[in-house]
Amino acid sequence: MKKKTRVLIIDDSASVRQTLADVISSDPELEVMAVAQDPVVAARHFAEEIPDVITLDVEMPRMDGITFLRRLMAQRPVPVVMCSSLTEAGSETLMQALEAGAVDVILKPKIGVADHLAEQRTRICDVVKSAAKARLSARRPRPPSLNPEKKLTADAMLPPPTGRAMAKTTEKVICIGASTGGTESLRVVLETLPSNAPGIVIVQHMPEKFTAAFAKRLNSLCEVEIKEAADGDPVLRGHVLIAPGDKHMLLERQGARYYVSVKTGPLVSRHRPSVDVLFRSAARSAGANAVGVIMTGMGDDGARGLEEMKNSGAFTIAQDEASSIVFGMPKEAIARGAAQKIVSLDDIARDMLIAARD
Repeated sequence: MKKKTRVLIIDDSASVRQTLADVISSDPELEVMAVAQDPVVAARHFAEEIPDVITLDVEMPRMDGITFLRRLMAQRPVPVVMCSSLTEAGSETLMQALEAGAVDVILKPKIGVADHLAEQRTRICDVVKSAAKARLSARRPRPPSLNPEKKLTADAMLPPPTGRAMAKTTEKVICIGASTGGTESLRVVLETLPSNAPGIVIVQHMPEKFTAAFAKRLNSLCEVEIKEAADGDPVLRGHVLIAPGDKHMLLERQGARYYVSVKTGPLVSRHRPSVDVLFRSAARSAGANAVGVIMTGMGDDGARGLEEMKNSGAFTIAQDEASSIVFGMPKEAIARGAAQKIVSLDDIARDMLIAARD
């Protein structure tokens, strides 16, 4: 019998602890190891057993979540999912948490927290299971096979590409897709780009309203201009557009000009925004003028879309296993033959710029 993923819940709210425990326990692959109202109490559980995953609140008595996270990562790394309400100040705190080693984020509203968490059961369980497979040290256990639920493909948002490779023009567009582990991996890639890099569009699986803070943080660190995408934004040299949480982003073309369309719609590959949607739109609108890059993340979102980009003439790149926090999405793309080149995280920026020059 397959061993369940054991989860330690740390939150100062009794109602949130109970709701999260109920949600996590409802998944047959997960088990609640213990609950704790703060890191001091959690430390007692650590003395008896090390959990597979921790869900961690930010604001707690006696020790805040960020301080605990930093100590944990320095002494005994365990995959951590931050669970916090999102405010303008809180979003910056969550960025600090991701930089400190948290692998993902679960958002809770200021009111109706229990109902919201219960409604988000599938996402919460997916995030926790994804976190359990994160590589936090040199020891890299092989992820168990996944049995994903039936999910919609990019057909739900737009028709398939025509299959004809589009002729190359002087304009190049780089399309990047990432999920678990992608926030810090994207920083590594974008920080190395020159200010005149080709226009870039990115889908990073991320909750609603969090992408604006993510883009703002990256913009402060990089030479390229980075912002959360708005409907109709042009794709320009030296600029990066990040799909807003809970919205799909499509690459569109009008003459020689590229722009993005931001739309609502159903979950595609169980995500919104979906990498498959972005990549399919690039295959249709840009063809050989595009470069596709798929990075760390759980599941298979983007694998089909990267194959469609390749078939439309785009150059395609996948992150390798050794540098991926979770080797789900790149692995699926590689298995489909969608990646023309497999490279480490440190080489992605260089290789995609070379591909964009060809």
